[in-house]
Amino acid sequence: MRHLLNLWPPFLFAGIRVAALSDDFRHARVELRLRPWNRNAVGTHFGGSLFAMTDPFWMLLVMRRLGADHVVWDRAGTIDFLKPGRGIVHAEFRLDDATLDAIRAETADGAKHLRWFETPVLDAAGDTVALVRKQVYVRRKPGR
Repeated sequence: MRHLLNLWPPFLFAGIRVAALSDDFRHARVELRLRPWNRNAVGTHFGGSLFAMTDPFWMLLVMRRLGADHVVWDRAGTIDFLKPGRGIVHAEFRLDDATLDAIRAETADGAKHLRWFETPVLDAAGDTVALVRKQVYVRRKPGR
């Protein structure tokens, strides 16, 4: 799956690389190198690429962990740019049992559940370049 994501045109052409994706879909690490085609007018990372590097991961991890019994969609997203991004930046996603258990409990009766996830985009020094928030929609499928 990691290799397929790395060949996915929105990632491939933006210079986004999935460096790690655990077999159990509980962890992912994504990197973005500053290249001429992904820098903005002032020579730092283009904001759209910073957002794109984080875009599908919370939905993907939640969907794979919950399985076919649930509908999972991205619903909303925001990004706050905190510092100019230069060089290599990265983002990590970790999905724990407590979060999955809470989502299962909230959707057990078929109700929808909206969960916000927050992901910092960090530079090589560990400083936060941007803070991305993604809202994931989850609902248990009827009759499951």
